[in-house]
Amino acid sequence: MKKKKKNFRLFRWLLLYIPLWFVGITVSWVTLLKWAPVYYTPLMAVRSWEFRDDSTFRTYKRWMPMEKISPNLAKAVVASEDSRFYTHKGFDWVEIKNAVDAHQKGKKLRGASTISQQTAKNVFLFPSRSFVRKGFEAYFTFLIECFWSKERILEVYLNVAEMGKGIYGAEAAAQQIFDKPASDL
Repeated sequence: MKKKKKNFRLFRWLLLYIPLWFVGITVSWVTLLKWAPVYYTPLMAVRSWEFRDDSTFRTYKRWMPMEKISPNLAKAVVASEDSRFYTHKGFDWVEIKNAVDAHQKGKKLRGASTISQQTAKNVFLFPSRSFVRKGFEAYFTFLIECFWSKERILEVYLNVAEMGKGIYGAEAAAQQIFDKPASDL
């Protein structure tokens, strides 16, 4: 009898408590970042580790509110990265279907990630190419689409996207590459 009770307790932890804790923590994290700037991401940590022996490597990042980023830059990013950004709910099913069709015809597999998916990946996950990571990316994409506005998603994306070796976000890229603020791009 005690063994059954112990097994039930373990089963309850594995299938009830751990998933509930996971959902609670991740929803809290996404909710906090609805307002708080994202200063550091798992991708930055990985890149810092990858270049640990490179004495010239530096991380350049400066959070900039959307009002201080050129609206032309935001439009250019949406036009080039995800033209249906304002009409989808995190997943561009047209592009996903096009990518699958192209792959089935023998063409090289190409990405179909939206700005929302890239934001979720950059902010919450370590970079890797696996179905497990893609599953977590889909989960976080769903959460940010539920809790954040499209403007917030774009603001975070423009502040965390990797734009060169050690360069993250529009402001850092504008300063490092063009020697001007992101508002002037």
